[in-house]
Amino acid sequence: MSEFDYDLFVIGAGSGGVRAARMAATYGAKVAIAEEYRVGGTCVIRGCVPKKLMVYASKFSHEFEDAAGFGWTVGESQFDWNTLIANKDAEIDRLNGLYIKNLERHNVEIIQSRAELEAPHRIRLTGEDRSVTARTILIATGGVPNLPLDLPGVEHLITSNEVFHLDEQPKRVLITGGGYIALEFAGIFNGLGTETTVLYRGEEILRGFDDDVRATLHEEMEKRGVRIVLHDVLTSVEKKADGLHVTTKQGETMVVDQILSGIGRSPYTKGLGLETVGVELDSKGAIKVDTQNRTNVDHIYAVGDVTNRVNLTPVAIREGAALAETLFNDNPTIVDYENIPTAVFTQPEIGTVGMTEAEAVATHDNLDIYLAKFRPMKNTLAGNDEKMLMKLIVDADSDKVLGCHILGPDSGEMSQLLGIAIKMGATKANFDATMAVHPTASEELVTMKEPSKRIRKDD
Repeated sequence: MSEFDYDLFVIGAGSGGVRAARMAATYGAKVAIAEEYRVGGTCVIRGCVPKKLMVYASKFSHEFEDAAGFGWTVGESQFDWNTLIANKDAEIDRLNGLYIKNLERHNVEIIQSRAELEAPHRIRLTGEDRSVTARTILIATGGVPNLPLDLPGVEHLITSNEVFHLDEQPKRVLITGGGYIALEFAGIFNGLGTETTVLYRGEEILRGFDDDVRATLHEEMEKRGVRIVLHDVLTSVEKKADGLHVTTKQGETMVVDQILSGIGRSPYTKGLGLETVGVELDSKGAIKVDTQNRTNVDHIYAVGDVTNRVNLTPVAIREGAALAETLFNDNPTIVDYENIPTAVFTQPEIGTVGMTEAEAVATHDNLDIYLAKFRPMKNTLAGNDEKMLMKLIVDADSDKVLGCHILGPDSGEMSQLLGIAIKMGATKANFDATMAVHPTASEELVTMKEPSKRIRKDD
């Protein structure tokens, strides 16, 4: 009989934790997973999946406008918030059920309770008032949305947790922050007909992305009617009969129906009992791990957003799989974080893989930059002047493509395929040798012959 109740106990049933639990059980481990909310985690329950469904919903208003140029007369259209929310909830319930069935099918015990570390190898299940033991413990609790806790009136703000469950659509919304979460919701609300303002303290939205993408997205979002205010932050919020009265540091005032805090996320480590067993955290509260996802406590591991490495669902899944391979299949596996393709479902959409121009300049001596901005074919008859952007960053010495950045329709779909090419080390000559697919926007990627800019160390 084993000295522990479980071979592996997972705290958090999100993408990374579920993948690790399921694979470990497949390899013969006795596994349990604890979840205090719903199985599926942030992405499935209140993150990328419901958000993408709402992005789809918000695009129809633009499609109706574009249809006229193609000969369609679109009658009176009306959007019903409650129908969208109900249908979205039904889909999330379906996915939640699939996650549960998949775990059960692999003989993973699901415990619907908060779990906290009580001692080495021992976990307290607070919802069931009992403790269990495990040879190995995996922390996969993800992250939580940030709020400006020192803001007077902060209690009137909502986050990405609550936005999916609003009883009614706000007529006016203020979104704080300039990252992808804030900007994706700005596109959603704007497309659904809500008067939308983005308030960001920085000099340009979407910090960390390529500067040409940032500037062009800003321009195109404002064309669509999103108001973007930079170099400013909230200083107070007061609730009155006609709405939430807002004051900013730059002296601006406005009245809105909802304020969505989109100022990022933090690792969910508070109250887990990590200090009880001595698990080390970094300055941002993330769990520190090595390349094999091990903490400084030899039987405790962590994957996903709680480690604050690359906070993307597929990365958490890959980390969970690597852990199961390493610990339960005698197959040491280390995740490769280089050249991860990424999509941002702003409107217009972004797809990106590899280095930004600024990153490439900092690490390479000689670069060729290929940049094209054009109006996609569909927009010509629609009378829509929205531009598409495609950019290749090439090491001029080796001809290797270091980065690719796209802004425009279906960019996310393109980034997955581009990720394969760039991961394989494709050169600009490989792109040039590839036959174009016509008529498509993506053919621009293989027809850009002359650099828009040459950057040389000696210049």
